[in-house]
Amino acid sequence: MKAHARLVAECVAGRTVLRELRSMAPLTLFPKRRGREAVVHLVNSATSPLGGDELTLTVRVGRGARLRLSGVAATLALPGHRPGGSRFEVHVEVEGTLEYLPEPTVITARARHTAEFHAEVAADARLRTREVLVLGRSGEESGILRTTQRIVRDGVPVLHQTLDVGALNRSLAHLASRRVLATEVLIDGATVSPAGGDWWSLTPLPQGGSLITALSPDAITADHDLAGARTLHPWAVRTGL
Repeated sequence: MKAHARLVAECVAGRTVLRELRSMAPLTLFPKRRGREAVVHLVNSATSPLGGDELTLTVRVGRGARLRLSGVAATLALPGHRPGGSRFEVHVEVEGTLEYLPEPTVITARARHTAEFHAEVAADARLRTREVLVLGRSGEESGILRTTQRIVRDGVPVLHQTLDVGALNRSLAHLASRRVLATEVLIDGATVSPAGGDWWSLTPLPQGGSLITALSPDAITADHDLAGARTLHPWAVRTGL
């Protein structure tokens, strides 16, 4: 299955307007609220991603617009009948404010999944994005996942990292035997100081912003660790996150 969904948000007279909202199964976009900030839910309207699926989501947020794009349920990456793995690419262009907050992705046994996130962020724009990876369902070994994040702010690269997980499931050293790897990126030009705890870290990024990384036994603990680290970033102070 190949699918491409697209979302364009613009600011008109102080309100965020959804100029384009194009879904393609299994990527279905549901507008929830409009006003100064638009809220849209991303829903998987069919079982996906399966092996062989190629899914693409494109998001553009114009100057002055504010968009929160969130998931409603965890995504299960599953093996399919076709050879090869599944692929999900997200491309965003941000001139206003974007919060892209999908629900966790569970990499089930025998799945092979590639996830890529590419962002072009203007100098005065703001981006918050989260990724929570769960290695297998309860009592199940994980499949294979490669995840890549590439973020450029005002033409300058601020983050480019690729993680391969699931290939060393039987090793006690693999992710310290923890099942959940969570990251959150905050880009807003703010200067932050490095910080960390037993299982989380906050790392300043070039051009302003931060990368939060947490290793957790479950998704609830991961969310708690991300929230705690986020309070150290000025964005949280301004917005009450």
